[in-house]
Amino acid sequence: MIRSFAVGDGPELAAAWTAAAPADPIGYSRFRDLFLLDRNFDPAGLKVAVRNGQVVGAAYAVRRLIPLSGADLEPGTGWIPFFFVHPDARGHGVGRELVASALDWLRGLGCTEVSFSSYTPNYFLPGLDRARYPAADRLLARVGFEPEYDAVAMDRSLVGYAMPAEVLKLLDELAGEGYSFGTPTGDELPALIQLAGDEFSPDWARAIREAVLGGMPLDRIVVARDPVRRIVGWAQHATYEGVVERFGPFGVLPECRGTGLGKLLLHLTLTRMVAAGAHSAWFLWTGEKSAAGRLYLGAGFTVTRTFTILRANL
Repeated sequence: MIRSFAVGDGPELAAAWTAAAPADPIGYSRFRDLFLLDRNFDPAGLKVAVRNGQVVGAAYAVRRLIPLSGADLEPGTGWIPFFFVHPDARGHGVGRELVASALDWLRGLGCTEVSFSSYTPNYFLPGLDRARYPAADRLLARVGFEPEYDAVAMDRSLVGYAMPAEVLKLLDELAGEGYSFGTPTGDELPALIQLAGDEFSPDWARAIREAVLGGMPLDRIVVARDPVRRIVGWAQHATYEGVVERFGPFGVLPECRGTGLGKLLLHLTLTRMVAAGAHSAWFLWTGEKSAAGRLYLGAGFTVTRTFTILRANL
């Protein structure tokens, strides 16, 4: 039987997910926080497969109930952040029925396109790891999903890390030009949040605000100020779920790129991460051949996973 989410399903869903994807497990508390407490969660969109009274799979469809920014609810767009089937229930079409049920629900609400996954504010993985989950890739292709673009996750060991000599020299040079770097004051947070939202992503602005309100220490953020004390870039860590080793978000104003500010902010933040006890730095999403991707690779990060963002027309 396939039905919508009901009270009591949560712990079973987390357990079935972990059995289905042991390399990407999830505990019930994290499942609750990411999905059940998501401001756009609608229990009707979380389709649950039940066999002999046991949860054996799920597919989650979501659309915006609250705009990411402004008043745009993106009414034609839906997302499927995850689906899974317990290994004991595979080979009987359960996955296809779950995804079809989720797509039908979005279609009934007027959605004309759906993405896997690329959903904000809450996602577990930014897309499909096609190498790790080839069966899921085949299933999504059969129901009409096509690749849109790839994103890569990167990691860097911080064991033995020390700021490179050329970065220390860059710090001296930029300081000599009047730039300053450090932890933002409380009064500077509105300007930082506005910069993140206007120049980069409304979701980054939300993430910074919610992390600070949730108790994130301000020394997890490093800002760059130009000679007139305007914030022109920043980098941070521990923003998402309080994970100290997770780097980002990170950005420099377009007119200030090519100055070395991005490289310096990255290394200043890595230094703070080591001081906070981190043994590695990682993030989930960038373009491998983008300017940011090249910067990370040059700083010693390596690509650890590739995710494909897929899209289907309804």
